[in-house]
Amino acid sequence: MGGSSSRPRPLPLLVEEPWLQMNWEDRESDLQFINNYKPKGEGQEKFRILLHGPVGAGKSSFINSVISILESRICRRAAACNTGQGSFTREYQSYRIKKGNQDNEYPFVLNDMMGLSNVNRRYRRVHVKDMKKVMKGHIKDGYKFNPESTLSNTDPFYKQKPTINDKVHILVSVFDANTANLLGNSVVETIQDIRDDATELGIPHVVVLTKIDEVCPETKKDVKNACKSKLLQEKVKDFSKLIGIPENCIFPVKNYHCEKKLNHDIDALILNTLRHIIEIGEEYHSS
Repeated sequence: MGGSSSRPRPLPLLVEEPWLQMNWEDRESDLQFINNYKPKGEGQEKFRILLHGPVGAGKSSFINSVISILESRICRRAAACNTGQGSFTREYQSYRIKKGNQDNEYPFVLNDMMGLSNVNRRYRRVHVKDMKKVMKGHIKDGYKFNPESTLSNTDPFYKQKPTINDKVHILVSVFDANTANLLGNSVVETIQDIRDDATELGIPHVVVLTKIDEVCPETKKDVKNACKSKLLQEKVKDFSKLIGIPENCIFPVKNYHCEKKLNHDIDALILNTLRHIIEIGEEYHSS
């Protein structure tokens, strides 16, 4: 009778079949697609990708990761910060990437802007108004966002007649996978308002979930385990319901943060995500 009580077995962290379809050997194929990409719009020379999301989500780190891979070296061009420091990015900033040792650049632009925080209703209104102006191409590089007032059309940073190259072609909301499901109501409502404006302007919307290595210990051991991580799969499902965005428009990534050299698997995940971002943007605008 004196048998020891049995302890419940820990739930498995990895599912048997991958829920995230990812061929880790496609890195070179995705890189070739990106190297050969040319915008298809009439008169279009640039494909503009706008990164947006809460403070500390990893927007600047994602930009640095993309630049690092395409320039074959760890890059810290976009200033990043820790979550507790508030939004490090204050200005609207465009990042262009050199193509190899050549003088020309990749035909896509990554735009960074001030992060969104749990703020009052007035700031939300101002933020949404400025976001719409950004998406329509009216805001110039260097504009410092003002939480108290939106950009006036008489301001020097207001572009009166934006071209197709000034307009945003896809909106990418970046979220920390650890805290994405804990967003305050004000942030969720603001994201949904901005998404509605993007839809009205004919701009597709996708989500990048960062810091996936902090969600699941198996993914921290090996980033390829992201494809089978049950914890990450649940995060994606929950976030899809919270924001109202399809699961196949949510892309989990591991940004370069403390690494001192490039890693094939981190590269593969980011390049695959960038390729999807471009393809979704092109498909949306050509339909």
